[in-house]
Amino acid sequence: MPVSKFHEFRTKEELAQTFANDVSRELMTALNDGGHARLAVSGGSTPKLFFDHLSRQKLDWKNVQVMLVDDRCVPADHERSNQLFVRQHLLKNEAADANFGPLENVEADFTHAIDYLVLGMGADGHTASFFPNGDTLAAATDLNTKQYVLELTAPGALEPRVTMTLPVIASATHIALHIEGDEKRRVFEEASNEGSADELPIRHVLRHPQVEIEVYWAP
Repeated sequence: MPVSKFHEFRTKEELAQTFANDVSRELMTALNDGGHARLAVSGGSTPKLFFDHLSRQKLDWKNVQVMLVDDRCVPADHERSNQLFVRQHLLKNEAADANFGPLENVEADFTHAIDYLVLGMGADGHTASFFPNGDTLAAATDLNTKQYVLELTAPGALEPRVTMTLPVIASATHIALHIEGDEKRRVFEEASNEGSADELPIRHVLRHPQVEIEVYWAP
């Protein structure tokens, strides 16, 4: 199982601060090496505190490109839009100068690999928009697909989704899984065991032969 380290914290505040520091350090390395950095993030309610801490990191944000791992197919100003969530909670303070665009821009602007990619996970085992019983789940998790993004609908998703495909996620230099709460830890531990990847789609990432993931968890 390609989990390189499991970071366990006593509180969500401790997780958010340490995680923000860790991500900032890797982005700084990328900026120093190549003059630019690329960060992919996920939505949902879990990363709100982490985003707040990350937004205060002193980086050359104007040379950082922020993108979404996935989003709901709703207007950008809709309350359930991941675009809106990122604009409200990450693109502020020091990070207000970061470059940000919709997920659909990934295919047109995939000029270099993602330096740091942050995944979340639902209680149903979905990550990105790899949902159980998704109509394009097989295509989105195909190791050989040439598509960067795909749309997906699933019974567990209230709206149609758009998501990075597995090869794009797996190409990131650093990948982290951010989960909180006992239920999600239990699901993660179950996903770390044998079983169908389509039933708990986080397994598609965990079982990728070239992926190593750092997990950040707090109760």
